[in-house]
Amino acid sequence: VLQSSSSLKASYEDWLLTYGLSISPFHIRWQTAVFNRHFYNWGRWKPRFLYLWFSIGMVFGIVAMFGSVILLGKTLMQTLTQMLTEAPKAQNDRMLQVVVSILSSGLYLRVVPGVNLPVSQLTYFFSAILISGVIHEVGHGVAAIREQVRFNGFGIFIFIVYPGAFVDLFTTHLQLISPVQQLRIFCAGVWHNFVLGVASFIVLLLLPAILFPFYYTGVGALVTEVAEDSPANGPRGLFVGDLVTNLQDCPVYSVEDWNTCLEDISEKSQVGYCLSAATLQQLSFPARVYRRLDGTVECCSNNSLTDICFSYSNNLDSHLYACLPARKVIEASKVCRTNMDCQKDSVPSFCVTPSLENQTRLIRVKHPPHIDMLYVGHPMHLQYTVSLSSFVPRQNFLNIDLPVVIETFCKYLISLSGALAVINAVPCFALDGQWILNSFLEATLSSLIVEKQNRELVGFLILLAGSALLAANVALGLWMVTAR
Repeated sequence: VLQSSSSLKASYEDWLLTYGLSISPFHIRWQTAVFNRHFYNWGRWKPRFLYLWFSIGMVFGIVAMFGSVILLGKTLMQTLTQMLTEAPKAQNDRMLQVVVSILSSGLYLRVVPGVNLPVSQLTYFFSAILISGVIHEVGHGVAAIREQVRFNGFGIFIFIVYPGAFVDLFTTHLQLISPVQQLRIFCAGVWHNFVLGVASFIVLLLLPAILFPFYYTGVGALVTEVAEDSPANGPRGLFVGDLVTNLQDCPVYSVEDWNTCLEDISEKSQVGYCLSAATLQQLSFPARVYRRLDGTVECCSNNSLTDICFSYSNNLDSHLYACLPARKVIEASKVCRTNMDCQKDSVPSFCVTPSLENQTRLIRVKHPPHIDMLYVGHPMHLQYTVSLSSFVPRQNFLNIDLPVVIETFCKYLISLSGALAVINAVPCFALDGQWILNSFLEATLSSLIVEKQNRELVGFLILLAGSALLAANVALGLWMVTAR
């Protein structure tokens, strides 16, 4: 609208030029020369070290270019295989797929903000993208100055909702330097992303040691958040600041233990509890027994919030049921699988097991000094609605969320910086891989293919294939997300 106005067009364009802004549909870009002095200082710092640094980066970039093609090809084949072999029901239940293929711990993930990325983690996501992009472009800029290429400026952009960065280099200087020098510049971005990912991984690995003066670990899983709709919510549930030490007879020393224990409880059959014959007779009361649709048995009133139907066996009848108060049965009871586990001092005892629906478990959660929480439901519901940390503050004034914030941000940096390294290394039009490939062909094929036009044709065909491979991965990733 402003550009179509004859009276406002000139002043609007002057305003954009003054502030280094460029605005177009879905795209805003800002460029400045404020940081040029810093870039020149970095590019002239220890020339021999920088030469070695960017030479290693050049080797990494070339290897990454070939590796990214193999990785994308493998991912494409795996996705096609899954599409052809999975039943529709299994496809609906499977983990959400990728729009952008990103490298994380050797695995490809597919991430769409607001679809399979929680809204609460969008700050981590976009911050990690921006930092990864800035480090990527700093690599290009410093390498260019090291190779005597004029540096015009640095900028930041937002495309739709995704932030990024760029550097403006003098094109004529780029064209005049040798192909090997060009490779050092073009490979510097993916090299710096790789280094950032490795550095973040080291910080994540050493985080317990780094935070040791302020937080200690190995004593349990600290509750940092309980969702409002969580089954763990309530007067006898979990609260922020509680320290979980046990799930059933499974000890919990960290968040990883919490997840492992819940998975084991989910996969294994429900454990029972030792109860003497006298106590069983005292606590039980007459109840009607009926079978549910899934074949399991219920013997308590549907209105009861404290009683659970327990099954047990004796020498006369292998299937007996009793409606018992859950807390009285579990507290001061030994966990068991069979009656043999309960034999003690010749006192007749039975292993009573909760008779629950399939996949439902009765779980005893210890979080001293509070009374144990008794949870009835699917173990994964507990896992998804309770957030925990392995770090326990040494002082009350320390924030319990800080270690989680650092840990989560490191994981996003590893993932998204790795993503930029992999994707930009692909020999594809408009990505770093295009310029890496062209310089690589010029450096290696000039003696074999004398005509430059023929070398450019070879490069064009490879770029076409690489672009098709990347586009196929993105298209199938989108399809896998929306097909559910």
